[in-house]
Amino acid sequence: MSTEIKVPTLGESVTEATIGEWLKQPGEAVAADEPICSLETDKVAIDVMAPHDGVMGEQLAAEGDTVTVDALIATIESGSGGAAAPAPAPAASAPAPAPAASEGSTTDAAVLSPAVRRAVLEYGIDPATIKGTGKDGRITKDDVIAAAKNKPADAPASAGSVAAAPARQEERVKMTRLRQTIAKRLKSAQEDAALLTTFNDVDMSAVMESRNKYKDIFAKKHGIKLGFMSYFAKASVLALKDIPAVNAQIDGNEIVYHDYVDISIAVSAPNGLVVPVVKDCDKLSFAGIEKAIADYGKKAKEGTLTMEDMKGGTFTISNGGVFGGLMSTPIINPPQSAVLGLHRIEDRPVVRNGQIVIRPMMYIALSYDHRIIDGREAVTALKTIKEAIEDPTRLLIDL
Repeated sequence: MSTEIKVPTLGESVTEATIGEWLKQPGEAVAADEPICSLETDKVAIDVMAPHDGVMGEQLAAEGDTVTVDALIATIESGSGGAAAPAPAPAASAPAPAPAASEGSTTDAAVLSPAVRRAVLEYGIDPATIKGTGKDGRITKDDVIAAAKNKPADAPASAGSVAAAPARQEERVKMTRLRQTIAKRLKSAQEDAALLTTFNDVDMSAVMESRNKYKDIFAKKHGIKLGFMSYFAKASVLALKDIPAVNAQIDGNEIVYHDYVDISIAVSAPNGLVVPVVKDCDKLSFAGIEKAIADYGKKAKEGTLTMEDMKGGTFTISNGGVFGGLMSTPIINPPQSAVLGLHRIEDRPVVRNGQIVIRPMMYIALSYDHRIIDGREAVTALKTIKEAIEDPTRLLIDL
């Protein structure tokens, strides 16, 4: 008996997706609720699960194909299945097969994604020697790059020999649907909004002292680490409540003001930057915010973010400091009107009470849509955030 596998409902206003990767090949056994392929939409990646135990049947769409909701993409056959169809036998002159893979790695070329296969060929790495860190032990492109960096250097050429210069190569890779959407939205933000950025710097001494003093007690009580993001989220709430325009958005000829604060937190995912939303930050505790951020970070890494996770958002915080960025002009996340950019902390000389002292300083940036937010409002909002971070007591007494 054959069961049809169709593209599931993808979310509000999302009608099509791209086949990102087939996780099971025809003839392989599948278990109920096991992922058989991943779909890439313009917002998130979604796994399609097997409805019951069986054998992977025919695949009616290839990786990279665009498919619509409810389209037939594969079948699941009854039976216990076996290994995927073997690759063609190598020619007599082919080299001996690679040694067996280490435990936990995925080396069959059929289950390597196109990007990973290209990386394996480019770096000349035997996938059997790589331990996968991806979902279900699959090898990722980062695994290949890491293996290439740790690969022993080739023995030096013997005297009199001349090493051949490596050929110059180019590669064309189709943009994922998520990357295409990111590109369109960022370009649209530049074209439609009157973007402007204001900067300030923050002395992180008080927050760092507070965090170091309470981080162990906090982790023991709440089961989560105390990070800097919750401080900035709470400081942003103060600023957005004082300057409502920074938490508003334009809808046609109207300005929509929100009496709640849903903060989009920019998170790095395998396919690009995503911005899941921590809802009701104005009502959440520090622990609630940290737990929500940690959960989204884990889901982003695993590729399990849902449409609901990405929905809404009235303001965005983007932390380029985790990558070492000193200063940037972040782009707003439409239809929002402002985004706060955080950067790396570094010791710098500053003047305090007429004396030059060393303090851990961070540049912060607020990019905003000048059509709705005046310069005075933007500067005031950023100054409120600065003051709350430099004196965290303000976060407790709503000042």
